[in-house]
Amino acid sequence: MIAPDQCRSMDELRIQIDALDARLVALLAERARYIDRAAQLKSGLGLPARIDDRVEEVVANVRTRASAEGLDPGLAEMLWRDLIEWSIGREEMALGAGKEPR
Repeated sequence: MIAPDQCRSMDELRIQIDALDARLVALLAERARYIDRAAQLKSGLGLPARIDDRVEEVVANVRTRASAEGLDPGLAEMLWRDLIEWSIGREEMALGAGKEPR
């Protein structure tokens, strides 16, 4: 990876952004696999897909991390709340209590 301030052209910058996007997609796919495992564990424990205290804990953690990394915490929260809702929908499907996540 080349640091943003070292990119000398839009083409070079776009290559870096595309590479980051590929890494982000891979990380999201990995996160989804953890969500699938969470659904398996929750099923055995009789836990629901949505655990509100955990949702708020994850959001608080993300806001803190975003702030430390120089990212707008509001943007991070918005993105993660969507990700969390998708994840809960995926868990609900696995638990047989929901509809297909969007």
